Amino acid sequence: MRIDAFDYTLPQALIAQRPSEQRDVCRLMVLDRQNGTVDHKHFYDILDYLGPGDCLVMNNSKVLPARLFGEKEGTGAKIEFLLIKRLDGDRWETMVKPGKRLKPGDSVVFGDNFRAKILEYGEDGTRIVEFSYEGIFMERLEELGKMPLPPYIERESTVEDKDMYQTVYCKEEGSVAAPTAGLHFTKELLEKAEAKGIKLAYVTLHVGIGTFRPVKCENVEDHHMHFEEYEIDELTAKTINDTILSGGRIVSVGTTSTRTLESAAYQDETSGKFLIKAGAGSTGIFIYPGYQFKVVEALITNFHLPKSTLLMLISALYNREKILEAYEIAVKEEYRFFSYGDACLIV
Repeated sequence: MRIDAFDYTLPQALIAQRPSEQRDVCRLMVLDRQNGTVDHKHFYDILDYLGPGDCLVMNNSKVLPARLFGEKEGTGAKIEFLLIKRLDGDRWETMVKPGKRLKPGDSVVFGDNFRAKILEYGEDGTRIVEFSYEGIFMERLEELGKMPLPPYIERESTVEDKDMYQTVYCKEEGSVAAPTAGLHFTKELLEKAEAKGIKLAYVTLHVGIGTFRPVKCENVEDHHMHFEEYEIDELTAKTINDTILSGGRIVSVGTTSTRTLESAAYQDETSGKFLIKAGAGSTGIFIYPGYQFKVVEALITNFHLPKSTLLMLISALYNREKILEAYEIAVKEEYRFFSYGDACLIV
């Protein structure tokens, strides 16, 4: 299958540069796979499509203020870091800009008593660095770092982004990009969901830099995903499995939750159904048309980039032609696209 099969034309003006003033007032496109219908709602209408016994599964990963601006020690050259992954202790895999200026042994200063030493080269042009600092690392990072907004948001991050580029239920620090489908939920909406008898379950998958990297292969099958760490605790697995065994739907909030659930699925010998295994793991699962979903039956997501792995995933859940038709409608109706954009529910 060729990558061009997942292309569409998107006017630049429809790429959302800022979040909605209120999380749940954004627009919601509802795609009904059984009836083939397209409805236009607002996100606060989402509970009309969920019922008692269904389970919302959300990714509670928290975005790090992972973008740092400093100076190369000795020359004063301006340097930008994007922290990708904590390796151990104070060692991190990091993207650096401009890369040509930083070699093993160089140091970068970001603030009083907060610096990094380049230890070695990493993969894909990254650097392995070790930080030295006074105080608590995460507190210093909150003080000095900025939110790592995606490259298609063409502005500097602000104080507003430190709140709005996080879900209201984020908990576990470690992502360099938000699980954006969850940005639309408010605490009040989640309370209404529970009051309606909808179960809430939380998985953790730390979103890596691979989410920003385009597919460069002509053939979809040749693309390889970057591995990301996930964790599912015992309570979450039980909540999800009880839902499946009792006939409720698993409604995944976002593609990261979807990839976590599908990676942790196994077939239960007693019931014959696919259930979820608790524990930690690493997934490089690549979902594209032809994939048979094991657990996820409905998906809440945003509108994704042309030729992206995320667009391929939702095309696998529904139908590539139908998804591209829906995206044509979204462009015509001037929906807002990407991380800070509007939402889509596939049922």
